[in-house]
Amino acid sequence: MSNPKTIGVSPKLRSDATALSRWLFIVAFMVLAIVVVGGITRLTESGVSITEWKPVSGTLPPITEAQWQAEFDAYRATPQYQLVNGPAGMTIETYKFIFFWEWVHRLLARTIGLVFAAPLAWFWVKGRIPEGYKPRLLALLALGALQGAVGWWMVKSGIVNDVKVSHFRLATHLLVALFTLAGLVWTALDLIALGKGEGRSKLRGLGLLALVMLVFQLFYGALVAGLRAGTSAGGGWFNWDAWPLMQGKVYPDGVDWALGAGPALLSDPFLVHFIHRWWAWGVVAVLVVVARKLRRTDRKASVVLHSVFGTQVLLGILTVWSGVAIWLGVLHQLVGALLVATTVWCAHILGSPRHAAK
Repeated sequence: MSNPKTIGVSPKLRSDATALSRWLFIVAFMVLAIVVVGGITRLTESGVSITEWKPVSGTLPPITEAQWQAEFDAYRATPQYQLVNGPAGMTIETYKFIFFWEWVHRLLARTIGLVFAAPLAWFWVKGRIPEGYKPRLLALLALGALQGAVGWWMVKSGIVNDVKVSHFRLATHLLVALFTLAGLVWTALDLIALGKGEGRSKLRGLGLLALVMLVFQLFYGALVAGLRAGTSAGGGWFNWDAWPLMQGKVYPDGVDWALGAGPALLSDPFLVHFIHRWWAWGVVAVLVVVARKLRRTDRKASVVLHSVFGTQVLLGILTVWSGVAIWLGVLHQLVGALLVATTVWCAHILGSPRHAAK
């Protein structure tokens, strides 16, 4: 029996919309994967281990000992090696470990670009892209290209200027990735609605507020990561002086206002960490309202949203208590990306004509 909602939709349009949405969800899943690898790259200090950007030849890792030695020699010219890893006694075998994670990160980025661009060209040539979606898909392709450029711009800051990459550039790199993820999910959901004969959703009201607040939280989370500020509160399992307090106080000692409010708010590790942990509760409050608003019309979305933001809060606390254990830090970043996708889903429901009519 036909679904009454899709009676007015042609079989071709349903088929095209379904194929496109599935493809976009596959790309979104790959973006989640690269966010995880990016987290590992950051926490293992692997980001500047590859000092050149070679889009084609860099696909293959070094094979011979001479090739490895050449890569290691290039890395030894960086501030990170000369000031940190060199004095610590880094060997070429240790270097191979950090090289591996940066290479995987770049290889996955190339793969995502291919998995997006090749099917897009095929759908375009076959005339399978519904009216009005070509500009949006081209914009997503452009975001992918921008992300590659931002990634190299970020890495260069650690090759030339400092022992670590710029925390501002790292935040830009992460936010572009998450913005791309949000665009992929929103477009896929619009296509699903199109296949059902429903109108596009509009980002407005409560859904827009939730996403804006979440973006601010993610920006500060990236600053925390870039500044290595996760341990600025202290550490130790179930140590209340590290969480909910910071160094045993609500407001931590050590915040430096000497250069003014701007540098303190954006570059002081104690203050950045303080803002990140307390702004989170404002985000939670808004997400609770979103979930309650959805409860009667889409209970599944409400439950998933509660589960994801609850898990993220717990992971944040555990990451602090652990002294930023790598596996917990990576999980925290992964669930943060999942929270973006989930919040986009919920905002899409709130902005749908179907929800507005109820």
